[in-house]
Amino acid sequence: MLADLPTAPWFRHVLVACLILGIVLLTFSVVQPFLVPLIWGAILAYVSWPANRRVLQLVGKRPALAALITTVLVTLALVVPMIWLVLLLRVEALAAYAEVQAFLMSKPTLPPALLDVPWLGPWVQQWLSEVAENPHVLREQFVSLIEQSSVEISRLIGGVGRNAAKLFFAVLSMFFLLRDGPRVLREVRAILEGILGPRVSDYLDAIGATTQAVVYALILGAIAQGVVAGIGYWLFGLQAPVLLGAITVLIALIPFGAPVVWGSLSIWMLLTGEIFAGIGLLLWGVLLVSWMDNIVRPLVISNATRMPFLLVVFGVLGGVLAFGLVGLFIGPVLLAVMLAIWREWLEQHRPREGV
Repeated sequence: MLADLPTAPWFRHVLVACLILGIVLLTFSVVQPFLVPLIWGAILAYVSWPANRRVLQLVGKRPALAALITTVLVTLALVVPMIWLVLLLRVEALAAYAEVQAFLMSKPTLPPALLDVPWLGPWVQQWLSEVAENPHVLREQFVSLIEQSSVEISRLIGGVGRNAAKLFFAVLSMFFLLRDGPRVLREVRAILEGILGPRVSDYLDAIGATTQAVVYALILGAIAQGVVAGIGYWLFGLQAPVLLGAITVLIALIPFGAPVVWGSLSIWMLLTGEIFAGIGLLLWGVLLVSWMDNIVRPLVISNATRMPFLLVVFGVLGGVLAFGLVGLFIGPVLLAVMLAIWREWLEQHRPREGV
C-alpha cells in the first residue's frame, strides 16, 4: 500500500497544488517591488481608457501607436503637473513657515473682535504671547512632530529617487496595459470562468462598474472641492487662488482633507486681522466646499453601485494606512469589489417567488 501512495490520485493533486502554490509565491516575490507602480499604471490606464479608444480610431486601429500617444498625453496632462504641484507645495510650505515665524516675532495681538470672544480669545492670545516670547518653541514643536512622523511620511511618500523609479514603471505599465489590455482581460475572464464557472461574468461586470464609479467619484469629488474652494479663495482676496485650488484638489483626494487647506487659511486670516474675509472663507468652506464632497461622491457612487459613503471613507483611509498613497484607490475599490461579489451572490441565491 505504501508503494502505491506516491501514485495515488489524491497525492498527485496535492503535489500539483503545492507546486503551483510555490510558483505563485515565487512569482509574487519577484514582482512585489513593482506592484505599486503597476497599480498606478492600471489606474491611469483605466481612467484614460475612453480617450485611448478615440485615439485608436484616429490612428487606424494600431494599438501600439494609440497606446503611445495616450500615454504621452496623459503624462503631459496629469503626471507632469502633479509633480510640479508637489514640488511647489514643498516650497510654499517653507515660505508659509517663514511667514508664520515673522508674524510671531512681531509680538502679535489678536484683533479686538476675536479677543472679546469668551474663553477662546484670551486663551489664543496667551498662546500667541508665549510663542512670541520664544519663537523657537514653535520650531522645536514642528521639528519634533516631523521626527515623530518621519517613518510614516517616508513610507507614504518615499524618497525622490524611489518615486522617480516608481513613476517611470507606472508610465511604462500604463503603456502596455493600454496596448494589451483587451487581450489580458479576455485571458483573465477565460481563466476565471474555467475556475468559477460562467457566473463569473456577472461578477466581473459588477466589479467593473463599481470600480469605475469609485475611481471617478474620488477624482470628481476632489476636483469639485478644489474648484469651489478656488472661487472662495479668489472672492476673499487670497493670493494665487488657482494654485491654492490645485493644492486643495490634491489634498481633497483624502476624505476630510480639504478642510485642512481652507480651514488653515481661514484661521490665518483671522489672526492677521482680516476678520470679515476669514469668517467668510470659513463659512464658504463649511457650507459649500464640504457639501460638494458630500454631494458629488455619494451621488456618483450610489447611482452606479449603491455603495454607502461610509464604506468609501473607510476604504480610502484604511487603504492609505495599508498601502500608502496608492491606497486612495485600492482601499475603496477592494471594498467595492467585495460589496459587488456579495450582492451578486445574494442575487444568485435569493429564493425565487413561487418556489
